[in-house]
Amino acid sequence: MWLYLAVLVGLYYLLRWYRERQVVSHLQEKFVFITGCDSGFGNQLARQLDLRGLRVLAACLTEQGAKQLRNQTSDRLQTVILDVTKTESIAAATEWVKKRVGDRGLWGLVNNAGVFHSHGYTEWQKIETCRDTLRVNLVGVIEVTLSMLPLVRRAQGRIVNVSSILGRIAFFGSIYCCSKYGVEAFSDILRRELQHFGVKVSMVEPGYFRTSMTDVQKFSELMKQTWKETPAHIKESYGQKFFDAYHDLMKQGLLGCSTNLNLVTDCMEHALTSVHPRTRYSAGWDAQFFFVPLSYLPTSLADYILTRSWPKPAQAV
Repeated sequence: MWLYLAVLVGLYYLLRWYRERQVVSHLQEKFVFITGCDSGFGNQLARQLDLRGLRVLAACLTEQGAKQLRNQTSDRLQTVILDVTKTESIAAATEWVKKRVGDRGLWGLVNNAGVFHSHGYTEWQKIETCRDTLRVNLVGVIEVTLSMLPLVRRAQGRIVNVSSILGRIAFFGSIYCCSKYGVEAFSDILRRELQHFGVKVSMVEPGYFRTSMTDVQKFSELMKQTWKETPAHIKESYGQKFFDAYHDLMKQGLLGCSTNLNLVTDCMEHALTSVHPRTRYSAGWDAQFFFVPLSYLPTSLADYILTRSWPKPAQAV
């Protein structure tokens, strides 16, 4: 029985490998719009797709980021300034894309722009900081997608939404996790609604990677600032000793971030260029072999594994 099961599993993975190797034709004629190209995954993906010959439309938040990207790529790549929190900026970018793709439509939309402002425990966060995170990571994704969707539908193209492994299992950065769980839900529903239009929707769930969001020094400074601005009565509940220990724990975790961004951008590229893209891509060894398996464990067991090394607050019972 076990032999038959092993053979079936082997055949399944062999078939999947064969299907996923099939590449979409005429890639050099395809337009792909990517948000958040100033740095990190978006910047890497824009350069990667440009090398492959696709027509990249890269959205950057700053002119400096756009200029640096243009200097690193071919003349095929074009840039536009986009703030995903502003409706007028999204509308202008959509018109800009429409003029360039024409009747062919937009083959690929990659919602990559994101921020991380959840530096510490939930109780330490300001509500405006929470709103800012949701505006960029969730509402921005939804608004950009809805604005570009007619162009993607015309091309029977692809939508790739960058979520996070923290959209699969949440254990710190609560509002960030909320935004990524929202991206997962939005993507699931969109995929089911658009299947009859020939549009395919994929999610990429990166683990821990070294980007501007996970810069150790910047993260440390912002976490200390968050703690400093926390009301005194809340700080009393936790205590300075707790904060110092938790801060060091988070800092140590960030030091282990992978520097190989290609593990993520290769997933994005596959979702855009494969005839049979996956629904979900878990990018990084930590995501595949720790966090994803952990998400299937009983909740109480997962809680123990994730929090067993956390310090205890001063007023813990």
